[in-house]
Formats: sequence, C-alpha cells, structure tokens
Amino acid sequence: MGWQKLFSGKTPEQVEKRGDGLFAAGEYGRAGMEYEKSLDKWRKKAPCTEISEERLEQKIRKTREILARQHKEEGLEIMDSEYYEGAEESFRMALELTEDPELRGELEGFLERITAISGRREEIPASGSWPETEQVSGPVEVEAGAEEYFAALCNSLPEPLQQVFYGYGNAFREGYIALNQGDFEQAAQKLSQAMEEDSKADFIALELATAYLNLGSYPAARALAENFLRMHSDDSRGYAILCETLWAQEEFDAAIELLDACSVTLAESPTVVLLRGETLFRARRLEEAGHLYQRELALRGWQPEIARSLGIVYEAQGKKGEARDLFRKLLATCQTCGSTEDVFAKQRFADLSFQLGEMSTSLLELYLSLVQEDPAGRTGYYQKISHIYSARGNSEEARRFEGFAQAV
Repeated sequence: MGWQKLFSGKTPEQVEKRGDGLFAAGEYGRAGMEYEKSLDKWRKKAPCTEISEERLEQKIRKTREILARQHKEEGLEIMDSEYYEGAEESFRMALELTEDPELRGELEGFLERITAISGRREEIPASGSWPETEQVSGPVEVEAGAEEYFAALCNSLPEPLQQVFYGYGNAFREGYIALNQGDFEQAAQKLSQAMEEDSKADFIALELATAYLNLGSYPAARALAENFLRMHSDDSRGYAILCETLWAQEEFDAAIELLDACSVTLAESPTVVLLRGETLFRARRLEEAGHLYQRELALRGWQPEIARSLGIVYEAQGKKGEARDLFRKLLATCQTCGSTEDVFAKQRFADLSFQLGEMSTSLLELYLSLVQEDPAGRTGYYQKISHIYSARGNSEEARRFEGFAQAV
C-alpha cells in the first residue's frame, strides 16, 4: 500500500501477533524485530512473566536461525562466482545470527577456505552480537500450513473483525491468503466467489477492493469501497482503500471531498489526518500538507507517523536540513522509549546527512547497520560506504565496498 499505516501504541500481545503474521509470510527479519519489540514491551509492562519471555525468546531464536541459513545460501551463491569478499560478508552475517554448533562449524569452514584462497588470515568471530540464549540444533521449520497462516493473519486484526473473518468460508480464506501473498488474480477470483456464497459479506468487499486496486481495476475497486462505506461510514479501512483508488486515478479533489464528509470524530483521528496529508502531498500541494502536519503536532504533541510524513514533505520541498532534523528526532525517540528503531527514518536521516556533505565515522556506522537491517538497499549503502571511505582517504576499503556493491 502507498500510505503509512499506524502501529503505534500496540500491546505486547498485538505486536507479537504481528510478528507471527510476518513470520508466516516469510518476512523473517521483520518478524524478529516485532518479537524483540514485544519482548521489550513485556519487560517494561510486567515485569515480564517467565512464560511470555521464554515464548518470545524461542521465536526470536527461530527467526535468527532461518535468517542465518538464508545468508549461508546467499554466500554459497556468491562464492560460486568467485567473488570471495562478498561471500565472506554473507557468511559472517550468518555467524552473527546463528547459535547452531553444526551451522557455525560449516560457516567457519567456508571462511577458512576463503582465507586460504585469498591468502589472508582474519579472526573468525567466536560468537554473535545477539544475547546468549539456549542453543538451537536440528532443522528449523519455516513453512506454516494454510490454516496456521490464516490464523496468523487474523491475529493482527481487531477482535471483532477476527470473528467475522473466521465466520466466512474456505473461498474467503484462500482469497485472503492469496491477497496477503501478493497473488492478486487468485485473490480476486476467490474473494469474488466468497461474496457470491455469502450475501452478508460486507467485509469481503473491502478485501476484494484491495485485490482489484492492486490489479489496476480502479472502477471495480472504487465501486466496492464506496458501497462498503455506505454500510460502514466510520470504518477507516474503507476510507484508506477508497483514497488509494482515487489517488491511482489522480482524483485528488474527490479524495479531499470524501475526507471532508466523514464524521468529526473520524476526521480528527491520526488515520484520516495522514490520509488527508498524503492526498495533499500527491496533489503536490506541499505547503498545505506541511501546515496540516505542523498543526497536528502543535495541537496533539509528538506523533511519530505525523512527524515522519512531515519529514517527507520537507524533503520534497528541498528543506533537507529540516527533514534531517525531524528524522534524527524520530530515531532519538525510538532509542529513548526502547522501541525498535524506525529503519525508514534511519535511512532518510543517513541519506540526507550524506547529501548535506557529512562524511563522519558515525554516518559510516549508520550505513553499516542499514546493510543488515534493510538488505534490499544494500547496493546503495555499499556505494555510499565506499564513497565515505574514499573521501576519508581510505582507498583500499573504498574499493572493497564498491566490490560488495557490484556483487549484490
């Protein structure tokens, strides 16, 4: 989806359920971050009970072992191309994650082989940077059945909506799973079937609208979302889907009119404020969007999602210094409250600092951490690390990280 959803203020249980949904979807890195966030929330709330702490630690270990095996496979693929420095990087990442003695032995063997080939002797890390926990051995289960996957997806929803979804038939479950896996054609087919089977399927219409939206069938998505809002005029999800449909059709005035017509209570909610601001932003009414977010922060205090959106507006306006300061504050807030860091805010803060000419050691360390936290952006991070090393006169490291960028 194109706009930022709100997940602030979640209970430890809700955060853990979101982690379960991400794990079921195969997003193990993000799932691990949610489990760590949940564990931190439990420890601040309780003190943490032994049962909940042990359960979360087991989930954290499981995600780390899966990620370690993924890095191992990635390293082997790079090694086949004879780019040994890139393979070494992947193997060392895997070593930082795993506690499985057998896997650690394999990885250390690969690193020794690379050392022998390259003629270099480097110390292999003896242990990872993650907290010491009970060792996990044997194969890791990574696939969940359809029922488990559906349950994990539903667990992240409000309780009343969970009950509604569980009341629908198999066609809905198959369609909802396909929707969350990105198979929008299958989702549209199964959700349409589910609507035909259940004449009271109000909420199926919204999921089907989401599938049509992703397929580019905007008139169909719009009709479904509009019908849904006629029956559920205070459901913010309906406004979000309809706004996204109107954005796709560049009908920004219609989106503003839609939001103007919602109830006073809903209009003042962070969700609708974000939708209104995003509409103004997409319509290139940047000054109005900025004023909206500034007023919201002035009236209701610090809100990370609002601040993040204001930072995006500032950057679009060319106000790089102001944008960087906002993203810096977002990161500082994460560190103060103990929550998982906002990777998007970290990435924007780093890039804006880089654009403003900073070449500090702290910026270098920031990009090195982003390599692991945001693997999809590794190429760009490696290139910026290379540039920083070059600017600091370290040509050897500059060449090494440029090689990593090319390998990725």
